[in-house]
Amino acid sequence: MSGKTSKLYAIVHAKCPHCRRGAIFTGSLYGWNIQHTKEICAHCGQRIEIEPGYFYAAMYVSYAMNVIEMLIVSFITFLLVGPLEDNTFWTYLIVIFTGCFILYPVNYRYSRIILLHVLSPNIKYKPYYDKV
Repeated sequence: MSGKTSKLYAIVHAKCPHCRRGAIFTGSLYGWNIQHTKEICAHCGQRIEIEPGYFYAAMYVSYAMNVIEMLIVSFITFLLVGPLEDNTFWTYLIVIFTGCFILYPVNYRYSRIILLHVLSPNIKYKPYYDKV
């Protein structure tokens, strides 16, 4: 990849917001290797967790993502099963909680990425690292 690395590419591929090259996480999104957030970017040396407790703010982002996902899953369930009534209550409940469980790793990863890339004004992209 030559030239300037796009912000969208860095967000989708979980790259450092400072250099947009180094990986933020170890491990895969789904799999046996549990994903962990790296402390420092291996490419540019940027601290990922800027200060102690920095990622507590990611809980709010994750909450918003989870609410949106629950609404989407509820709407799809409504289209497939029909309105929420006594006989469809457990179907709705099981489908919504299954969706939350399946999407948990996505929420964990992308809530932190959104916090770093979009909601952190102190981390600026340096195109210099694209040339290195």
